[in-house]
Order: sequence, then structure tokens, then C-alpha cells
Amino acid sequence: MTRTDAGLRRRLGLRDAVVVGLGSMVGAGVFAAPGPAARAAGSGLLAGLALAAVVAYCNALSSARLAARYPASGGTYVYGRERLGAFWGYLAGWAFVVGKTASCAAMALTVGAYVWPGQAHAVAVAAVVALTAVNYGGIQKSAWLTRIIVAVVLAVLAAVVVVCLASGRADAGRLGTGPSAGPGGVLQAAGLLFFAFAGYARIATLGEEVRDPARTIPRAVPLALGIALVVYAAVAASVLGVLGADRLGHAAAPLADAVRAAGAPGLVPVVRAGAAVAALGSLLALILGVSRTTLAMARDGHLPGALAAVHPRFRVPHRAEAAVGAVVAVPAATVDVRGAIGFSSFGVLVYYAVANASAWTLSAAPRARLVPAVGLLGCAALAFALPPVSVAVGAGVLALGVAVYGVRRWWAGRRGA
Repeated sequence: MTRTDAGLRRRLGLRDAVVVGLGSMVGAGVFAAPGPAARAAGSGLLAGLALAAVVAYCNALSSARLAARYPASGGTYVYGRERLGAFWGYLAGWAFVVGKTASCAAMALTVGAYVWPGQAHAVAVAAVVALTAVNYGGIQKSAWLTRIIVAVVLAVLAAVVVVCLASGRADAGRLGTGPSAGPGGVLQAAGLLFFAFAGYARIATLGEEVRDPARTIPRAVPLALGIALVVYAAVAASVLGVLGADRLGHAAAPLADAVRAAGAPGLVPVVRAGAAVAALGSLLALILGVSRTTLAMARDGHLPGALAAVHPRFRVPHRAEAAVGAVVAVPAATVDVRGAIGFSSFGVLVYYAVANASAWTLSAAPRARLVPAVGLLGCAALAFALPPVSVAVGAGVLALGVAVYGVRRWWAGRRGA
């Protein structure tokens, strides 16, 4: 068992790293995102999925190159700091922590909505507490549980695809017909679907706990993304073939409605259970990623130094994990954060914009710069194609983070003077 100088242990191999990424990507988003995306893009849903995949793939390649060069906890926070300067690293870390904290609360409430709708908030808080405890017990336990969750979710999604395609009610003509919202709608759908793709960052943020990171991470990130893309494409095509763009766009539970329309109402409870398990998997991986970025920012003094502690027995950032769990439990107990998904997408796209800008600096060769250039432009386009409220709130929260950074630098300079 190898251990880094900072105290975290390298326990994750290629399979575990891929599973952690899949646990984030093949999560609750696949059960919920097709509806809003179809409402935004209409018949352009699959085009939006393809666009989101292209941007995600560029981001994945940029992140993998950077993670191989800087195999430390923190992901793009570290890359931005090392390649662009302290401010850009801080901005990426702020966007990630705040945006993904909202995602954690959304996933927790998704668990509550599927498991016990009448007590969704109570179930959400219980889920946060339970999964924070799992993460507290060590990264290997988290990877083991994520492996089980991914297996269950993939089995449920496979059942949905088979039932829809074998029902005789799927019509390939529905894949390209129906009202289209034009390029703007396709861009917005891609931004919403990107929310579900973004989990591959979890692999990079765990760089300090992956064995042979220079070799493992560049292989794990594209592999996890490729598997997720195949799963999303199969699910989207089968559900769209049964429901059509209009019905899918107005479906509150798209996959449950699809199997019901396909003549298999008995599968609906299985789909509901699968959605709850998927949300748990997403929440588990999100808490892992946010706590590691919190650890990295605390090490550099951007967050309270106490959060940089590593547990002497479990070798995990236990205070950062407990703090993240406590913060997530508050909105999970008190508010409906479904509207925060758009804000979370905005923050994550800003995060990856910094990653691509950082990857741009790794080489001056035009071919090496093509991928980060496409990724950077794609992130900007998808971010500003999101609903105006999400863009406004996201920009406001980022501006608050910038103000905090400026005040801290001013105060540090004054004390130094």
C-alpha cells in the first residue's frame, strides 16, 4: 500500500477509478435529464446529446493530460493554480465546490422523492449522513459501494432499453420528428445533459488516491466517459422512440413513463428503485469529489486550515468530508433544489473552461491545442445557453467568490505591509 507525502493512500486501480467516474455519470441524471432536454430541443434531443458528449470528451482529454502531470487531490483547482496562477485555480475550486454542493443536495432530494415522497427532506438528510459516514470510513469502502450501485443501475437501464425496443411500440421515425427549438434549444439541451456527463471529474479529483496516476487516470477518464455515452445514447434513443419528443419533454419521470407506455407497468417500481439507487451513487461520488477539492483549497489557505486534516487511521480528509456533509444537509432539509441543477451546470462548465485553458498551456503545438480550444469554446457556449436565471445566479455566486478572494488578498497584503 503506497502513501503520499500528504497522508492519503493510493488504493484505487484502473477498474475502481472507472467505476467512480461511472458512479457519477450514470446516476440520477439519466432518469431525469432526458425530459428537460427534450423540452428544450424537441427533435434535436439526440443532437444535443452528441454536442454534450463532444464537449465532455474534450474536457475529459484535457483533464486526463493535466491529471497525469499533477496527480494531486483537487482536480482543476490544482491545474489552474499551477498553469494559470492562483486566482484561476481559486475560481475553478470555488465554482466546483459551490456548484457541486448544490448538486449533492439535488441528488439527496432525488433519493427522498423516489423512496418516500411524503418525507423527501428527511430521507435526503439521512442519505447525506449515511454516505458521508461511508466516505469517512475510507476510499476503498466508497469504491466498493459505488461498484455495487453502478451494477444495479446498469441492470435497470438495460431492462428499460430492452423493454422499450422489444415492445413493438418504439418507432424509429420519432427519433427525427417533432417540433424543433432550433440551435438555441439544442445548445440548452446540451448544457442540461452535460450536467449528467460531468462526473468524470471525480477521477481527477481523486488523483492523490489512485495508483500509478500518470498511467491510470488518462486511461480511466476516456473509458468511463465512453461507457457513459453508450448508455446515455441507448437510453435516450429507446425512450424517445416510445414516447416521442413532445411526450418525453412533458414527462416528470421519463423512464418510468416510457416502460409504462411500452406495456410493462410492472417494471415501473423497479425503475423508481433504480433511480433512487442511482441518485445515491451520484451523491456518494459527489461528496468524494467536493471533499477532496475542499482539502486542496484548505491546504492553500483559501478555506479554513482545519479542513486540511487527514484521519490518522482511515487516511481520508475526514474534516472536509464532515463539513461538506453538514453543508449539504442544510438545503437537503429545507429547500427544493431542482432549480439548482442549471446553476450547478453553469459552475461546472466554468470549472472545465479553466481546465481547458490550463491544458492549452501544456504544449505550443497546434494539434495539441486543438482539443482544449474546442473544449473551452464549447464550455462557454453551453454555459451561456442555459436558462437566463441559472446564468444570472451562477454569475452572481462566482462574483461573490471573486470578491472574497480580492478581500483576502487585500487583507494579506495589508498585514504583510
